Amino acid sequence: MSKGLNGRRVLVVEDESLVAMLLETILEDMGCTPVGPASSVDEGLAMATDAPDLDAALLDVNVAGRQVFPVAAALKARGVPFVFSTGYGEGGLPDEWRGQATVQKPFTEAAIRQALMKAMGVAEV
Repeated sequence: MSKGLNGRRVLVVEDESLVAMLLETILEDMGCTPVGPASSVDEGLAMATDAPDLDAALLDVNVAGRQVFPVAAALKARGVPFVFSTGYGEGGLPDEWRGQATVQKPFTEAAIRQALMKAMGVAEV
């Protein structure tokens, strides 16, 4: 468990159910409370807009054939930090989203923890 992440509410937007379940388990092991998962961009957008007290989000870049960037924009507007996950790494992101915290699939628990902590500005305790 990472004390810096303990109790944090993290939105998960991921259309692959096995990956979503893995992320939920990883988040719970880190002491986070998973929100979702949202399995479509529309569902993710609704959660990103309406879910109370979000501390961060993990966003699959390609969700059921649609790009997740409207969800990212909604989170950015709310000031909620987020991490993209993609099989292409940061190089697969459009220029406007380059530099955003990104984990490459397949990812490890350590990679998720590190990316979330960096995105949220939380130090390892």
